[in-house]
Amino acid sequence: MLRRVKRSFGISAPKLSVRLHIPWYLRWSMMLPFLLAALGLAWWAYGSGLELAGFHRSQTEEELTRLREQTSKLTIENKRMSDQIAQFERQIQIEQASNKETSKQLKNLSDENVRLQEDLAFFQNLTAMHGKEGELGIHRLRLERDKMPGEYHIRMLLVQSGQRAKEFNGKYQLVATLLKNGVRNVQLFPETPEENAQFQLNFKYYQRVEQGIRIPEDVQLESVQVRVFEQGSQEPKIKQNINPS
Repeated sequence: MLRRVKRSFGISAPKLSVRLHIPWYLRWSMMLPFLLAALGLAWWAYGSGLELAGFHRSQTEEELTRLREQTSKLTIENKRMSDQIAQFERQIQIEQASNKETSKQLKNLSDENVRLQEDLAFFQNLTAMHGKEGELGIHRLRLERDKMPGEYHIRMLLVQSGQRAKEFNGKYQLVATLLKNGVRNVQLFPETPEENAQFQLNFKYYQRVEQGIRIPEDVQLESVQVRVFEQGSQEPKIKQNINPS
């Protein structure tokens, strides 16, 4: 114990130093100007180095500003041109649709004109046709394929000769000859009683007939026979065959 006391307060005791206590915020406030000055000096040295290397900050900023403005103008111009292109595309589509519809109408008118010319030539020669009074004939019989597979369209003109022909009442029937896997069979039209009204005939001198038929897509249509029946008769008054064109 005595030794420990002598060691603490004797000649060999450690030296004691007294320092003034400075708060941390005062210490940082005194160091802050030096730090700012060092940062400013570093920034100045960095800028000077860039200028010595040929890089001018003000010119670069001006160039960047000019490029940003040019990019903005090009963006606006591209949007305007895109809108114009979309408008032109819509206009072209409208014109193409209009041209297609006009072409379709012209084709229909041309077909109608041909048909009317044929009708005119036929009726001009109708009075010169020889035959018994009231004799029935099938003229201008056509069998054409429609757009859809298995669909066909039949056109014909029924004519009674003579000036004193009586009114014809009756019906017509279509007998289709079909071929499938080398086997032939027939299909009658009308197929159901509900369709009978479409196949009725009533005329004095002539009647134009147009009728569509549909057969299975996996069979071949070889021919169609047109049979015309007078009212009350079980035997056809006239019949005629036609092959698809």
